[in-house]
Amino acid sequence: MSLDRLSVMGGAYNDTDADSARVRFRRALALTLMTFVMPGSAQLVMGNKRLGRIAIRVWLGVIAVVVLTLLIGLVSRTSLFSVMTSSFLMSTLRLLMMAGAIFWVGLLLDAWRLGAPLELRRGHRLTMTGLNAGLCCVTAGVLFFGAHILSVQNNFIGAVFAAETVSQPHDGRYNVLLLGGDSGKDRDGLRPDSLTVASIDQETGRTVLIGLPRNLQDIPFPEGSVMQKEWPNGFNCDTCELNAINTWANDHADLFGTKNPGIGATKGAIEEVTGLKINYYALVNMQGFSKLVDAVGGVTINVKERTAIGGIGSPIRGYIEAGEQQLTGDRTLWYSRSRVQNDDFSRMGRQKCVMNAMLQQLSPQKVLLNVEKIADSSKALLSTDIPAQDLDVFMDLALKARGEKVSTVSLVPPVIYTGNPDFKKIRRLVGGAIGKSDGTTTKSGGLMAAELKPVRSPAESDKDPREANAADDLSKVC
Repeated sequence: MSLDRLSVMGGAYNDTDADSARVRFRRALALTLMTFVMPGSAQLVMGNKRLGRIAIRVWLGVIAVVVLTLLIGLVSRTSLFSVMTSSFLMSTLRLLMMAGAIFWVGLLLDAWRLGAPLELRRGHRLTMTGLNAGLCCVTAGVLFFGAHILSVQNNFIGAVFAAETVSQPHDGRYNVLLLGGDSGKDRDGLRPDSLTVASIDQETGRTVLIGLPRNLQDIPFPEGSVMQKEWPNGFNCDTCELNAINTWANDHADLFGTKNPGIGATKGAIEEVTGLKINYYALVNMQGFSKLVDAVGGVTINVKERTAIGGIGSPIRGYIEAGEQQLTGDRTLWYSRSRVQNDDFSRMGRQKCVMNAMLQQLSPQKVLLNVEKIADSSKALLSTDIPAQDLDVFMDLALKARGEKVSTVSLVPPVIYTGNPDFKKIRRLVGGAIGKSDGTTTKSGGLMAAELKPVRSPAESDKDPREANAADDLSKVC
């Protein structure tokens, strides 16, 4: 007969009964908490000792792996990222986490049984049942959520970073072509209206953003390439501008016999224009970019000038006012692409400020908390030839770049006239900007920094997005 029933019959607990009840409750509580802190310890003390020893060995092994992983991260962050992006390891860890969740919950339930719940007072029994159920939910929830995150990450890497060719840095730098474009019913193919080369130092992450106007004309092509044979005097028809190369090559794909001839032709053209060897490209669909910004909760931008929303083939439907603004994905997209009431070169400057803001504000913590949203948006956002094998390198460089100045050089008027560009001067500008970033020169290809942008008063400069097109420290300008 239980103590609760004796109480109902009018019996009274004596001090011994009360002490015994408290002892039983503390024992049940201890067994449950021991299992939560060190799975298998309750079984080792009161239950199946063989099961307890197995569970403790597994738990100590998990701790050893975690400590080893942290040590690897301290010694080589790139090696840690390599482990984190390995498809095999992620798949294996996902299965182990799911199995671990089930095993741990089983141990918690067994610990509840070992606590002899039927011998506890009613209040103690309810407390222990609720506590055990809560710990089971927390344990299983955390491990199953972790397994889900690994599955999302693995699928994302497999879908987006499916290329297999690894490119080595050139002259100590990775040069990545960043393309931004829209494809839609009103578009003839996908036109990359934003073209930027990110030249990244392989050791420090120090980055130079090289902006190329979409309307650059008379583009030369590498000797012996398909485009050079078709356009021996450069890309020189009435509508032949830099952003049209992608569409022309895709429309004449039979001449190339390769996958993505438009991207390949654009990369070759930009190599010829800048003198840089392009390692990889990343093509950003602007609508997907809007979803990415929303996935991380928006981005804070110092808006230099009142910027129109809409107006490109449609009425203006609003404005982004000047000043510091927390922008949604749609408003960030319009801030990046709007050229109503200003020009392409203002837009190029705003795009660089958005890139810098994303680099500085997209912290590892924010990525972790929004990993599923980011992965879903990025599948619609990004196509690239960066292989999964190089992800560890670029993850490490991204973290390094956050602590470094980002400098810019843009091939825009009055320094470069897009209708009649001086390509030798372009190469000098690019080489000088990279040399200055590396600390090997103090000028940009023989041109002082002041020559790269018009002279304006401080008040004018603070309101002009075009200042971001030629900056030694993009954060200060933006």
